Amino acid sequence: MAADVESLLRLALAPIDPPAELEARVELTLTSLVELAAEELEAWELSAMKDPRNWPRQALRPAAAVVVGSAAAVGLVAVRTRGKR
Repeated sequence: MAADVESLLRLALAPIDPPAELEARVELTLTSLVELAAEELEAWELSAMKDPRNWPRQALRPAAAVVVGSAAAVGLVAVRTRGKR
C-alpha cells in the first residue's frame, strides 16, 4: 500500500517541461517591458523638475519605469541564461 502511494506521488509530482513557445513569449514580453521603460525614461523631462511642487508627481513615472525596467531586464537575463543550458 505504501509503495502504491509513493509511486502515485512520484507520478503526480513529476516535473513538467513548459511549452516550447512559452520561453519565446516570455522573452518577447520582457524585452518589450525593457524597451517601454527606456522610452519612458527618455521622455522624462528634467525641466519639469524645476518646481518642487511637481516632484512627487513627476518622479513617480520615472521611478516606476526604473523598477519595471530593472525587473524585466533581470528576468530577461534569467530566461536567456536558462535557454542556453
